[in-house]
Parts: sequence; structure tokens; C-alpha cells
Amino acid sequence: MSVYYSVLEVTPTNQDWIPTYVENSNRLVEKHGGKYIAKTSVHERLEGDRESPALRIIIQWPSRQAALDFMQDPEYAPHLAGRTAGSVSHHALLEGLDAQG
Repeated sequence: MSVYYSVLEVTPTNQDWIPTYVENSNRLVEKHGGKYIAKTSVHERLEGDRESPALRIIIQWPSRQAALDFMQDPEYAPHLAGRTAGSVSHHALLEGLDAQG
């Protein structure tokens, strides 16, 4: 079974949701077996010309299902709604293997 990684790019448009989101999402990530690999505003673009997000977050999951369970957890729903309403966010789920060979 492969590990999976959530890769998020987040730029807040208001700060109201952040304290509640951080406290609860940290707890829920752990509940679903996730582990933060990176959660930082310190990053640099090495290629491309699009605007960089304020934050980049990488979460390791023990399985694809664990990541989906986190995203679909009813406890997470109001915090996800707060983040998506109060930020420009992009979230991709990557399988932790080299599919190119």
C-alpha cells in the first residue's frame, strides 16, 4: 500500500478563520493518521512565473482512504468551509511513488 501526500497552497484573503482552523485541523489530521511534513510560509519558486501562495503545506497520509476520510470528516466540514471562504486554496493528493518508472 502506498503512502499519499496532500499538497496545499493557501493564500488567506482574511484572517478570521485561521486560529480555529489550525487548532482543529491539526487534531483531525492526527486523528486520520496524517503527519505534517511541511507547513510554512518560507518557500521560493524555482521555476515558472505564477504568483506564489502565502503558505505551502504537505501532509503525509498512510493511505488514500485516510486522506479522503479526513476531507469528508463531519468535524472538518465547518473548518474546510471557513478556509475555502477565507482564502485562495489549492489541494492536490499525490500517490507516493514514481509513476514514471
